[in-house]
Amino acid sequence: MKVLVTGGAGFIGYHVTKNLQEKGHSVIMIDSLITGKEENIPDGVAFYKMDITSPEIETVFIKEEPDVIIHLAAQISVSYSMKNPQEDGKVNIIGTINLLHLSAKYHLKKFIFASSAAVYGTPLNLPIDERHQLMPTSSYGLSKMTSENYIQMYYQSNSLPYTILRFSNVYGPRQTSEGEAGVISIFLNSASQDKPIQVFGNGNQTRDFIYVKDVAEACVQSLEHGENKIINIGSETQLSINQLIHSISKISEKPLSVKFESAREGDIEHSSLDYSKARAQLEWSPRYSLEQGLREALNEIQRKRRRSHETAWEKSHSI
Repeated sequence: MKVLVTGGAGFIGYHVTKNLQEKGHSVIMIDSLITGKEENIPDGVAFYKMDITSPEIETVFIKEEPDVIIHLAAQISVSYSMKNPQEDGKVNIIGTINLLHLSAKYHLKKFIFASSAAVYGTPLNLPIDERHQLMPTSSYGLSKMTSENYIQMYYQSNSLPYTILRFSNVYGPRQTSEGEAGVISIFLNSASQDKPIQVFGNGNQTRDFIYVKDVAEACVQSLEHGENKIINIGSETQLSINQLIHSISKISEKPLSVKFESAREGDIEHSSLDYSKARAQLEWSPRYSLEQGLREALNEIQRKRRRSHETAWEKSHSI
């Protein structure tokens, strides 16, 4: 199958692309490289540096004739979305509509969309299942919810099949720690550099963390399963930030210094996603434990630091 992956040079996009390639699919990648990185573009991928809001994306649909689209490209920062709702809406809503229009026009077999637990807002009960009311507390969550509505409308008006995947907090190798990235990536980088870990709030807030390779598998399973379904992708656990810090301290085998800051606007207190629908519809369940995922992510950070030091040493000793 020929699969178009938007945001393919991003953290999740890299793992989705590798999974697709391992299963014998052909991959086309679109990424603006604003947050994506060239090092995340595997060999054998047709790559296009483009913005998903641009009309020129139509040339990719004409030239490559993809069968399915996995739409991962997005503005993902909650705090940025609160300060810049226009830009958040442009990328997440207008960009999605642009892709939906082209997917319908060129008769793609399916539109797979990366949504978020942020659409639920403050949970009324835990774990959250897909029937929970949608009351987002951030512009980011609102833009994801709006995109979901457009996707369902395109199915009704254009018979464009879809699968919407609502991710919990994704973490793993290749996740950046720059800006507002995943909390685990930020914490692991701080730990590896013996820097204090910065916590917004008291650390008692809980999150549902899901390893990126499990997320990639859910995306690929959606090629053949979960048609016209909205499905949670999470671990159905509640891990407090303080517990997370303890786990990182354990695997890094050293005590960690913590600095507490004021809570951020738009952040919710607790979250956990019920993934029973994913088990039934996608034949999917998470395979990686938190400890396995943390060790793989930390090992990659340490490898990158060693390579960086070796490169710096070589440069300083070259003639």
